[in-house]
Amino acid sequence: MSLVSIAELNELLTAHEFTRRPGFQVTSIGDGECELSVPYSAEYERPGGVASGQLYMHAADVAFWLALKTRLGLEDGSLTSGMTTAFLGSARREDFACRARLLRLGTRLAYGEAECSVAGRLLTHHTLTYVRPAISRAADSTSS
Repeated sequence: MSLVSIAELNELLTAHEFTRRPGFQVTSIGDGECELSVPYSAEYERPGGVASGQLYMHAADVAFWLALKTRLGLEDGSLTSGMTTAFLGSARREDFACRARLLRLGTRLAYGEAECSVAGRLLTHHTLTYVRPAISRAADSTSS
């Protein structure tokens, strides 16, 4: 069961320049999961019409950030502490999807993965680690 709705997450995306500018849209969520639609934009294009690596990494980071919010709520202040990325293919002047899922939620760290794909073709794979602020950990211990 998700603590937030797709509409709430999309509203969060439009409230911040760093997520509004690329035009990300949440298309589905689950408990600890989130999928984004990433629209094509010439602004994020490398020579030859290939989407830049930074766009895939940005999408993965945002998708995982939102996946955490499905479990911890909109007020969660967890932050990226590490990301590893493997580039496996490329989108060429086309939209793609990015799906993230939480694999482990600890008291101090959250660990997960994200994948970007287009038409069933895997483009990138990411592993992410987020650090959870002390205030989030304190709230968890009082609700258990």
